Amino acid sequence: MSEPHCRSASGSVTTVPAPRVPGLVELLDRLERAVAAALIPVTSAEGVSRDGWRVLLMLARTGGCSMGEIASHTTLPAPTATRVVDRLVASDLAYRRNDPVDRRRVLVHLARDGRALVERVCGRVERRVGAALGSAHTPERAQLAKLLQLLADRRTEEPVGI
Repeated sequence: MSEPHCRSASGSVTTVPAPRVPGLVELLDRLERAVAAALIPVTSAEGVSRDGWRVLLMLARTGGCSMGEIASHTTLPAPTATRVVDRLVASDLAYRRNDPVDRRRVLVHLARDGRALVERVCGRVERRVGAALGSAHTPERAQLAKLLQLLADRRTEEPVGI
């Protein structure tokens, strides 16, 4: 990786030394961009927004969720989460049902077409990522997944101030 060059106000070119080891924030940002580059074309081709995809993944992992849980987990404002779910319901990817325990509460569930879409997209993205990173069944990828899960769990336990 070459060091970046910057032009000063006087017009002279200076070399800005690159950090020896990228920081965690930079690495996570680069990783997020790589994932988005693999994911967005696939979800867009399926007619699902990035926020819609997050909701579908959540529903695939957890089953029925309240709108509050969806908004909290996806960090979407409640009105936005409602619009996203409305679009998923209109597309037959999700459906709403009253909570069998508390009939006043409405839960959102993944529909059969939504489950098929999640499996299809995950398969396509996994193949794209696999081509770049190698097999999904390597010890390094398993360790990376475990560490990322620990970071994600920590983020939800205590807000990080920057």
